[in-house]
Amino acid sequence: MTQTIATQEGAYLEAFRASLRTNGAHREPSWLGALRQSAMDRFMELRFPTARRGNEPWKYTDIRPLAATPFPMPAASGVAPTRQEVRLATFGEDAWHTLVFVDGRSAPALSSLKGLPQGVLVTGLAEAIASSEELVRPHLGRYAPCQDEAFVALNTAFLHSGAFVSIPDNAMVEQPIHLVFITTKGQEAAFHPRVLIVTGRDSSATVVESYLGAEGSRYFANVVVEAALGRGSALRHYRMQRQSEAAYHICNTQVNLTENSSFTDGNYDFGGGLVRNNLSLLIAEEGTLAQLHGLYMPTGDQHVDNQVIIDYHKGQGTAAEVYKGILNGRARSVFHGSIIVQPNAAKVSATQEDKNLLLSPDCEADTKPAFWIYCDDVKCGHGAACGQIDPNTLFYLRSRGLAEATAKGLMVRGFAAGILDAIRLDPLRGHVNDIVQARLEEWLGQQV
Repeated sequence: MTQTIATQEGAYLEAFRASLRTNGAHREPSWLGALRQSAMDRFMELRFPTARRGNEPWKYTDIRPLAATPFPMPAASGVAPTRQEVRLATFGEDAWHTLVFVDGRSAPALSSLKGLPQGVLVTGLAEAIASSEELVRPHLGRYAPCQDEAFVALNTAFLHSGAFVSIPDNAMVEQPIHLVFITTKGQEAAFHPRVLIVTGRDSSATVVESYLGAEGSRYFANVVVEAALGRGSALRHYRMQRQSEAAYHICNTQVNLTENSSFTDGNYDFGGGLVRNNLSLLIAEEGTLAQLHGLYMPTGDQHVDNQVIIDYHKGQGTAAEVYKGILNGRARSVFHGSIIVQPNAAKVSATQEDKNLLLSPDCEADTKPAFWIYCDDVKCGHGAACGQIDPNTLFYLRSRGLAEATAKGLMVRGFAAGILDAIRLDPLRGHVNDIVQARLEEWLGQQV
């Protein structure tokens, strides 16, 4: 297997060289070419982080099947979805600012960006580099760690398609910005979407990412998101992941917070065969607020792995982190959360918890919340729990006349209620609620 993996890493190197001849790299600025080449060199040094190499962060997630698969670059899209199909597959209202990508390419005909406030820029990343290089260059590739993460390095090497969101100082974007990434049927390729979000001082915005794939399609989505928050700004960020259950979805998100900025993040995983989410927050200045929540509902042989790191370099900050999993079939989930309080980060108040409800005797949840505290005068707490439906509570509900499926459904929905209530966008909350309801009806055998 080691030789096979090395061969496929070489295949990515050949694809990288070919991409330089086909994606218009010769017309782009030299700094971008240098960034790509440096990232490719680093990927070839790091190689895929397989468990066999003793890589602790990947201990419970075996990516050897992904690493051994020669995913090519995407071909030209076949029949693109219609605007109505995009509307049905997502949940945004017509007033939302929507930027759509189909099979890794921008789809202007399916996008709608009318009514953006003065100075707000929402566009494709390649277009932003061409028209607004002065806004992109100071941030692109400056936050997500190419040196440490092979998948970030691989994404950066193929950096071309993606979204750029720039919110100027004092701008208030009332309607959400919706970034939609769709993979059509028949694509068996590697996609490397890149999202860069920059918020100015005292600004406010909501960004929603949706990742959708035709069921049965086998592909590799390698996503990187970088977000730089200006002082006093507020960014509400949500991600809906409904990839094909035959697909691989790897996502690295790096968020840098400055003085008095706030970041709200919601992550909802319902698709993908193997899913890995790395979310890292760097707290560079005082007075920050971070609220993180996630819900994952794997079934069958799905595997979902969430790694969340909050690194406090300055204190006077607050963080609340809650993730919940509902597992069925032979599914497996992994959660590893680390909150790091550096020596000069006093008066941090932070909590984290991960709870898992196992609906099948064949599913498994591995959870490891942790704190690394290097100073005094902090208030921190963490917890983790894995369990099945409480038989005593189930008996109580059934003794009141409820059918078994209905009683179980009430208990599971009660378990998920806190995560659903944390979603501040009504259309998104309704969409997640409908998915939870549909899955429970499928899993429990009747309407619940």
